[in-house]
Amino acid sequence: MPTFREAVEAKDAAAIEALLADDVVFTSPVAFKPYQGKAITAAILRGVLRVFEDFRYVREIHDGAHHVYEFEATVDGLEINGCDLLTFDTDGKITDFKVMVRPLRAAEALAARMGAQFEAIKADALG
Repeated sequence: MPTFREAVEAKDAAAIEALLADDVVFTSPVAFKPYQGKAITAAILRGVLRVFEDFRYVREIHDGAHHVYEFEATVDGLEINGCDLLTFDTDGKITDFKVMVRPLRAAEALAARMGAQFEAIKADALG
């Protein structure tokens, strides 16, 4: 099975989903409440794969179960910089997935793009 970074860089949505724990909690940079569960988290991440352009990881830091992946991408022509903060369980599954992004204009563009497809994301999660 590929690592999380390998799965994301390959845009392999199935491999990313396979790394998620059933009870994963996803904290979005643009939503007030976290999302709970593998289905909705996987659907959101598939949406992100569609929205980000020129996505690349530029740094990786890990300390046991905790991993930070710094990334750069483009959203609607705006450069975005962010971090995926992940916690893995003893089985190698992601139990906590938090995303933080900057600058504000790029975060707003991300929010607008993700918001525009959120009904499709919810439908995708329901399978």
